[in-house]
Amino acid sequence: MFLFRLISYLPLAVLYLFTDLLYLLGYHILKYRQKVILTNLKNAFPEKSEKEIKQIAKKFFRNLTDSFAETIKAYSMTKEEFHRRVKIIHPEIVNEQIGKGEVLIGMTGHFFNWEWHLLNVMANINNQVDVVYTKVSNPFFEKLMMKIRTRFEGQMVEKDSFQRDFLRKRNQPRMIVLAADQRPGNRDIRYWRIFMGRETAFFEGGEKLAKRFNHPVLYAHVSKPKRGHYIFRYEMMCTPPYTDQSEHSITDHFIELLEDNIRRQPEIYLWSHNRWKWKKGD
Repeated sequence: MFLFRLISYLPLAVLYLFTDLLYLLGYHILKYRQKVILTNLKNAFPEKSEKEIKQIAKKFFRNLTDSFAETIKAYSMTKEEFHRRVKIIHPEIVNEQIGKGEVLIGMTGHFFNWEWHLLNVMANINNQVDVVYTKVSNPFFEKLMMKIRTRFEGQMVEKDSFQRDFLRKRNQPRMIVLAADQRPGNRDIRYWRIFMGRETAFFEGGEKLAKRFNHPVLYAHVSKPKRGHYIFRYEMMCTPPYTDQSEHSITDHFIELLEDNIRRQPEIYLWSHNRWKWKKGD
C-alpha cells in the first residue's frame, strides 16, 4: 500500500511514460482482450470500416492504460488538482436538490475516468454522496481502491448491502451514484433491449428506486478533451411524479443518452468488458 502511495507522488507526465510502455506491451504484443474489444466495436459500429474500428480500439487501449496511471495518481491528488483536471458542468443541479432535502439518483456509464469523477464530486461539490459499487475480488486491490475512493468523505456502498443501507438512510439528502450500464448476473436480469446494436440485459434498480420513492434522476455526460482532462456535464434526466410514465421509461431514456454519449467519443467507453456475455434465454 505504501509503495502505491509513494508512486502516486510522481508527476502524471512521468506515470504516463509507464502507461505508454504498457500500451505497447498490452495492445501490440500481448494483445490483451483484443478479440473482445474488436468484436464489441464491430457490433456497435457496423457502418465503420476495419481501419476505423482499429483506430478506435487503439485509442481506447491508450485510455485504458492511462486510467491505471490516473487511478494511482488519485491516491495523492489534491482537491485543487481534481478541480483543475475534472470539469463538471451544472454542478448546481446536485447542490440544489440536496439543499431542498432531496435524494438524487445519479446515473452514468463506464467511461474514463469514472474514478476521478467520483473523487471530484466528493471533494468539490458535496460530500453527501453514496456510490454503489461491486467489490474487487482481490482483497489487496479492494483495500487499495477503498483507500483511494474514500479520501474525501464519500460513502462507498457495496451493491449487496445497498438495500439495507438505503432504508437506514431513507430521509438523508444525498446523491446516490449508479453505473447503470453494469452487466447484471443471470439472477438479476429483468429487462432486455437493443443497445449498441445488440440485445442487452440491464439492471433497473435506478428506475425502481426513483419511481417508488419519487426521486429525481440525473445523467452525467462524459467527454475527454485531452490527455488527463475530463468534462462531465450534468443533465436532469427525469423528475417526479412518475404516475403517467410507462414501464422502463427511465431505463430507456438512460440508454438513449448513453448511446449518444458513446457515439460522440467511443474511445472513452469500456469496450474490454464482455458486456454482452449473456444472451437472452441463457
